[in-house]
Amino acid sequence: MRKTALVLFLAVFFASFILVGCGPQEGDPQSYRIGIVQHAVHDALDDAREGFIEALAEEGFVEGENIVIDIQNAQGEITTASTIAEGFVADGVDLILAIATPSAQATYNVTKEIPIVITAVTDPVVAGLANSLEKPGTNVTGTHDMNPIGEQIDLLREIFPEATNVGVIFNSSEENSLVQVELLEEKAAHEGLNIVKAPITATGEVSTAAESLVGKVDVIYIPTDNTVVEAIASVIAVSEEHRIPVIPGEESCIDKGSLATVGINYFKLGYQTGKMAAKILRGEAEPATMPIEGQSEYRVVINTDAAEKLGVELPQSVIERAED
Repeated sequence: MRKTALVLFLAVFFASFILVGCGPQEGDPQSYRIGIVQHAVHDALDDAREGFIEALAEEGFVEGENIVIDIQNAQGEITTASTIAEGFVADGVDLILAIATPSAQATYNVTKEIPIVITAVTDPVVAGLANSLEKPGTNVTGTHDMNPIGEQIDLLREIFPEATNVGVIFNSSEENSLVQVELLEEKAAHEGLNIVKAPITATGEVSTAAESLVGKVDVIYIPTDNTVVEAIASVIAVSEEHRIPVIPGEESCIDKGSLATVGINYFKLGYQTGKMAAKILRGEAEPATMPIEGQSEYRVVINTDAAEKLGVELPQSVIERAED
């Protein structure tokens, strides 16, 4: 009996020792769980995500050390984004990054408690995510991607001073796109340009929309529209066949064959968002009182190969301002 009791005592002792040794110790860094819901797969949104993760790492929040990041893609479906967000809430994540307007709206509809940082959202106020950019008043903050439409049209005018008709392809069901089209029309009215709309509701309609502009427009403008950008190759195919230049709202479209833009760098935008998220995780700021920021610097980017294919001679003034 005494021998059996001694064996049991030793077994309990060593089991307790192991449990204590493996558990959190005083001074260990706190671990955080972050959920990322991305609206769709395309370069701009991917860049924003990678910029966010890099900024967090620079701030000391490193995956595999003191944070766990769960990356989910909604594949362009709002219902999927909602399901993803519900899963994050059930898992008790400490913070959610929502990339693009539909995913941000879906996430906000699911939780009003967990901090949400957003990026690649054109107008967070119109989207119902915040009361104002300066003071959101909700659990949402981050960065917006309202692109410099005025500067982009000025660039278009500089390259094509004789242009009169500008086509625009956009998703008529995305609020961020409707906001941009409205701003485009206001700017065009001052410039004496006629805007020809080609609305779509799905990526499969983009090619047909581009074809519908042939013979009607001098240039095609693409806003920061997730649906259209996802199918930018379809627009470029029409552009090259019919020699209609494309001026996009974001830099990622330049490498795909668009001509030029004064663009948003989404990696930098995501990086900016990551810096903000770090402050929230450290308890230095709260979303409700943390201003939603825009990109402070834009740059001219051009595609000389596209210019050659289209037979466009870029003005020297544009070439000199362009960045690699």
